Amino acid sequence: MYPNLYFLFQDLFGWEIPALKLVNTFGLMVALAFVVASALLRKELQRKQKDGVISSVEKKQVVGKGAGPLAWLSSAFLGMVLGWKVTWLLWNAGTLFKGGGPPQQHLFSGDGYPLLGVLGAAIFGFLRYREDMAQRLDEPREETVTVHPWERTGNITLVAAIGGVLGAKFFHLLEYPEEMVAFFTAPSLQGFLGGLTIYGGLIVGGLAVAFYGRRHGLPFIHLADATAPGLMLAYGIGRVGCQVSGDGDWGIPNPNPKPDWLSWAPDWMWSYSFPNNVNAVFGPRPAGYTGKLITESDPWPIFEGFGTYLSPGVYPTSFYETIMAAAIFAFLWSMRKRWSVPGTLFSAYLMLNGMERFWIEKIRVNAPMEFMGMVMTQAELIAVVIFLSGLVMMAFIHQKTWRKWMGR
Repeated sequence: MYPNLYFLFQDLFGWEIPALKLVNTFGLMVALAFVVASALLRKELQRKQKDGVISSVEKKQVVGKGAGPLAWLSSAFLGMVLGWKVTWLLWNAGTLFKGGGPPQQHLFSGDGYPLLGVLGAAIFGFLRYREDMAQRLDEPREETVTVHPWERTGNITLVAAIGGVLGAKFFHLLEYPEEMVAFFTAPSLQGFLGGLTIYGGLIVGGLAVAFYGRRHGLPFIHLADATAPGLMLAYGIGRVGCQVSGDGDWGIPNPNPKPDWLSWAPDWMWSYSFPNNVNAVFGPRPAGYTGKLITESDPWPIFEGFGTYLSPGVYPTSFYETIMAAAIFAFLWSMRKRWSVPGTLFSAYLMLNGMERFWIEKIRVNAPMEFMGMVMTQAELIAVVIFLSGLVMMAFIHQKTWRKWMGR
């Protein structure tokens, strides 16, 4: 496992770059997931506009007025952070990031280079001010401009990211009430950064995007179809981050020998110990595995601040989900031009996503809950709801087709 890029470069290339400890592999893959989903969404919105499914809108804007002091202050603040904090982190990385503990804790400390912060604020603020002055007119005028749907991709991605993070954190706290109590009674940086539930992010992020689309003339059904393939691929990319970092998204213990039909596959695809996992799991866990210290006799390197593995090995469920997400994405992407009825693609996404997550929960570590006399995890319950939502949506969209078929 590679909790951050420092250990990845150290292990693969022998390079010692302490500043890379700031870049968590999971966070990097989540960022990449958003970039990929955004690019696919932009491509789909362009295609749908070309096909006449969605159209551009016109809006009035004032030209030559300038952004104003708020924009200058925002740029100055960015320059201050870069000069005061980022420069300090990069320069002192060799000594700051020794031992355990999250490197991100230094981001929120009071340490830094104040003079460089002031200099950075002055430079960035002045540059933004000069740019603003160059764009100003003696008499600002109002113009009507055309806004294409794909030009809103950046805003849609930002709205999805904010809603996704808040939703993922909220649903995680609902699933683990003891963490919710600690989150509010004893808030900490680690408590804020750790613990996210992907379904919560999808639900709240999706609602935020739907609200944004409604405000800006993007019909929900077409926007949903445009986002569906990218959402599935982004999910798979995020699971790569879970697998590489060992963030706890793994399965139940799997001490069973690898079956003959999987003789071609590496052992870790069947059962994996997640050495040097980012959580540094140590000691027995209720799920049935134990975190142990890596020793010199073990086949893995010992990463400072981590250095534990799981015994027995567990199902690498994040890897399985990556494979299934890629397969579902390939299917949805291949069908996006063939299914002409709006909403069909998104309905299929909901059903396939729900089926995938419900199945993986059978071998995944998660806290069970009782619901209407049944014991299941929060993710299983949400997966069922999502699948049924997709099924109902598909039936409603194609009700005329079903009636015609039944009439025959």
